[in-house]
Formats: sequence, structure tokens, C-alpha cells
Amino acid sequence: MPVVFGNPDTFFHYALSSLYLLCLSGLFLYGTNCYVLLLRFRRYRRKGLLEYRRVLREFEASPWHNDLPQVTIQLPIYNERYVIRRLLEAVCALDYPRDRLEIQLLDDSTDDTVEIAHALAAHYREQGLSIIHVRRNNRHGFKAGALKEGMETARGEFLAIFDADFVPPADFLRKTIPYFRNPKVGMVQSRWGHTNPDYSLLTRTQSIGIDAHFSIEQGARSWSGLFLNFNGTAGIWRRHAIIDAGGWQADTLTEDMDLSYRAQLAGWQLKYVLEVACPAELPVQVAAFKSQQFRWAKGSIQTARKIIPPLLRADCSWFAKYQAILHLTHYLIHPLMLATIVLSLPLMHAHNWQHRSWVLVVAFFLFAFSTFGPSSLYVSSQRVLYPDWRSRIRWIPLVTLVGTGIALSNSRAVVEGLLFSGGNFIRTPKFDIRRPGDLQNKLRSYWLKLDLLPPLELALGVYALLALTMASTTLGIWISPFLFIYACGFFYISLRGIGESMERITWKFGGTQAVKSAQERK
Repeated sequence: MPVVFGNPDTFFHYALSSLYLLCLSGLFLYGTNCYVLLLRFRRYRRKGLLEYRRVLREFEASPWHNDLPQVTIQLPIYNERYVIRRLLEAVCALDYPRDRLEIQLLDDSTDDTVEIAHALAAHYREQGLSIIHVRRNNRHGFKAGALKEGMETARGEFLAIFDADFVPPADFLRKTIPYFRNPKVGMVQSRWGHTNPDYSLLTRTQSIGIDAHFSIEQGARSWSGLFLNFNGTAGIWRRHAIIDAGGWQADTLTEDMDLSYRAQLAGWQLKYVLEVACPAELPVQVAAFKSQQFRWAKGSIQTARKIIPPLLRADCSWFAKYQAILHLTHYLIHPLMLATIVLSLPLMHAHNWQHRSWVLVVAFFLFAFSTFGPSSLYVSSQRVLYPDWRSRIRWIPLVTLVGTGIALSNSRAVVEGLLFSGGNFIRTPKFDIRRPGDLQNKLRSYWLKLDLLPPLELALGVYALLALTMASTTLGIWISPFLFIYACGFFYISLRGIGESMERITWKFGGTQAVKSAQERK
């Protein structure tokens, strides 16, 4: 120790190496947990399938089959002119007795969605459906506030929630309501499907990431008795469970995760059903995808700050608590990734670092375990869900690139989540995109705020490339593969983002010029 502290340079080098390995150890912790969840999924998958079959079989033989409970479907919408019709068509086609079904259009819109929703509600009322168009004077609490206000007048004992971009299958209620025969069940979550997975490389990567979460992670947590979360949509709540857990609260941007944990801490069981898929539209713009991820990352960390203290005091196993903490803080992987990128170059510049090449050898193995953990979930999810899974897994490297490319944006979200509660709920634009040509005519209606991060992400790509160049000529070759992944990820996300921004600027300029020309002709 005297040698270390007696030489400032040596102390700096040891501190740098220690910090680098600490960040890698964090990534290793989260990456290794992917293997844990995968093993639990394989161990308990049959249990989940047998439970699903048993629940449906017992439901068919129970009085509930002929005396179904009252269900209120809540549809929180905000400026959804392109998808509101598709949503209502699907909801109104649900196979459920009309006298037991109530539909609430919780409409906070500020554009012509209001008129469209009003006309559609009137149309379906004429067909005998109980549908209410609910308007608020403000957006207090955003989605959580709308759901809370809607619940005050809802008639249903159970509340099914669908976001505007979802298309529930006709048998959705028939396959999920049976779980509530167990009075301890407070919520049932279905699997998210996709309406546009083949639209672009970006939507392909998102679909694989979502598949991994819903097929492997949620299944493993639900079937093995761990904490899981309601994903905000495509699920059903028991009204009493919401009330007992303290109701909808808007002090985090992930009100769904917050309520899920409060309900489980209050003793309620949450169920996940792999066999019921509810398709949804994937964001087709990088800016929209990053905005959605930002909200999830910030909200998850806010929920972690709020939930972890009572979680640690809860009467459950330490393994369940450990898994819950990893679940709540999962987005910490992004600042950890960012730190490893930033530290890699000074680490290789350190004086006599070659004599401590063991640091890079250890880094290689930590990186490898961290990287292949999520990839194992991606491969397994495709194998579980799709007969043609072999043709789908070729996109998995791109999933890794996209995940690293949003590290800067999500790191900012994590910092905000650690420092602040609440925040603005930025909606993800939905366009009913089915073919490549659909976007151009609709995009201009719902421009997102101009993203200022792409230039910084591009700079990080250049930085990672410089580190890669240096690493490839020295013993740093141990970490070269991962620097290559980081560089490609940042280049992909930044260049896509810059391209979208330029398209927006060009359209605005062109649109202004067109208006001026039209005025001059008059």
C-alpha cells in the first residue's frame, strides 16, 4: 500500500483499473442473471402450461362460465388519430356478453382524435355496446391520472387496460378472466405480440427484445414465485387489488411497475399467461424508440427508489428480494456500459498497463458473460415462440448493437430517475404502420421533440473506434470485440437519429417554402 499511495501515477492506474473492473462486475451481475432466469424458465415452463390448461378446464366446469363477471375495458388515449379506429374495432369484437362489458375511452387528446373517438363511440353505442367517451379538463397524472379517474365511475369488478396501439384478440377475456376465480389473484398479464415486426431492421430488433422479456423473463418470474410486473397494457386488474395497493399513483413514469410491486407487497398474486398474445405496433423511428426506452428507464429507477425500502422489509425470501432489485434496477446496465467505454481509452494509455494485462483478460471474460447472457434469452425466446426461429436469430447481433447504441440516452434517464420523481409522460407516436410507404404521409402529424443526443452518440462512436484502433495494436485486443460492438451501436443509432432530424428539418423548410409559393401565386 505505501507503494501505491506514494506514487500518484501508480495510485491513479490502480484506481482506474479498479473502477473499470467494478463497472464490468456490475454488467456481469446483470448478464449472469439472464442465465438464472433462463434456467428457471426451463424448469417451470411445464408448470405454467399445466396451470393454464387447468384454469381453463376448471373454468368451463364452474358457475362462472355461465355467469361471467362485469368487466370494464379502459382505453387511455392521447392524440391517436391513426390507431383509435383499429383499437375500438378489436375491443368491440371481444367475445364477451355485452351486458357484462363496459368500455371507457379515457381521452386526453388535444387534436382531432377527440372528434373521431366521439363519433366511433356513438357508432358502437348504436350497436348495443356500453361505451363511454370520458374527457378531462387537464392531464394531471397523465396515464395514471386518467386510469384513476376512470376507475371512479367504472362498473366492472375487473379492469382490462389496452393502450391505443394494441389489438386484443377476440378470445382475450375468455382466456384471462378464468384466473380470477382464485380470489388471491390481483392481475393477469398477457404476452405482447407485434403488428409490424418486419417493417424495418429497427422493428425486428425490438420484437426480439420484447419477445425475450415476455416469453422468458416474465414466465420465469411468474411461474417460480418471483416478483413480476404489469406492463401497462394488455392485462386485467381486479379492482379491489388496485384499491388495496393504494391505487394508481403518478410519482413515477412507470405507474404500472409501481402498482405491481405495491400489490404484491400487499399480498396479491400476479399471473402471466404466455399462451395469450396481444399484438401491438412497434415504434418505427429511432427517436420514438429512444423516447419510449427513456421513459421506461427513468420510471424503473424512480420505482426502485420508492419500492426497494419496503421490499427489503417484506416477508419473502432473500432470493426473491435479490431478483426484484435486479428487475427494478435493470437499466443501470446503460451507465455501466457507458462508463466502460469512457474508461477503456485512458486504461490503455496508463503507464506500464501492459504489466497488468490481467485486467484486460478479466475484462474479456466479464464482457463475454455479460454479452452472451441477454443473447441466450433472445435465442431461447425465438425458439419458444416461432417454428422458423432459426431464420430469426440472425438478427440478434443487431439487437445487441441497438442495446448498446442507446446507452447514452438511457444513462441520462437513469440519472434523472435517481434525482427526480415524476416527469412529463412523452407518448410514443403510433401510425398504424403496416407497409414502408405508410409512414411518410403520417409522420408529419406527430413529430417528436428534436433529439439533441445523436451528435454526442456519434462522438462516442468515434471514441470507441479510437479505443478499438489502439486496442487492436496492443494487448488490448482482449477487449477489441466489445469496443467494436459499442462503436457500431453508437454509429447506427446516431446516424439513424441524424437522418430523421435532417428529414424533419428538410420537410419543415420545404413545407414553409411551399406555403409561401402558394401565397405568392394567389
